[in-house]
Amino acid sequence: MKEIARTFSRLKAKGEGGLIAYVTAGDPEPSSTPKIVEAIIDGGADIIEVGIPFSDPIADGPTIQAATERALKAGTTPKKVFKVVEEIKVKNKLPIVVLTYFNPIFKMGLKSFFEYAAASGVDGIIVADLPVEEAEEYRRVAETHEVDTVFLAAPSTSTERLERIIGSTSGFLYLVSIFGVTGAREEIQDFTIRLIKKTLHRTSGKVPLAVGFGISKPEHARLVIQNGAQAAIVGSGFVKIIEQKRNVEEEMLKELREYACCLKESIKNPR
Repeated sequence: MKEIARTFSRLKAKGEGGLIAYVTAGDPEPSSTPKIVEAIIDGGADIIEVGIPFSDPIADGPTIQAATERALKAGTTPKKVFKVVEEIKVKNKLPIVVLTYFNPIFKMGLKSFFEYAAASGVDGIIVADLPVEEAEEYRRVAETHEVDTVFLAAPSTSTERLERIIGSTSGFLYLVSIFGVTGAREEIQDFTIRLIKKTLHRTSGKVPLAVGFGISKPEHARLVIQNGAQAAIVGSGFVKIIEQKRNVEEEMLKELREYACCLKESIKNPR
């Protein structure tokens, strides 16, 4: 059993919802990321999602776009991100999922990219702009290196295409809960709840369902878990803390730890 599957199995046995926490690698600089991730893990995160900074992050809102710019200015590259993951894995065995766009993979070469990913300890990869219809070779190489391929499904995804994505994803299905880009929202819409229930009907017994985009408060995380999702994905909330406290590291790490703890506590006993 792969590490992501093992984590979801453990959470199910304990009756807990999972917390997947996103950070942009290299923000504010590459040497900061292992300490940031360690603080979030200490707060209770179950899976860490690490973003490779890319110059054209079309799926991201202003908060993560700004983090990406800071990371690129700090000289963060895909190879440096894998070094960061390797450093994190020395101390923590939690699953790490890398979020990227296809351009950095294409530039490095598929085989080389996965060699670096597997050697560093990456457990899964999300390629935000890789459609399932064009991912056959990608999935084959990923499986060869025992790295999960995590696909996204959007509110606009047709039923037929959703079935194909569910059959192709591994680790979990990333459900984009809203139309638009990443970013904190004030509340979870009824539309999102209906979408979770509709998708859960098709993922149940096949693959864990993780919900992201717009989730930033403990009550948000609790609501998506109460309505059937196995994990809540939180990104902009963590990234905003890093942005605001990046010049006072100890305060930043303390606030990240406390934020993760609040989120996790809200979904430990969600029902």
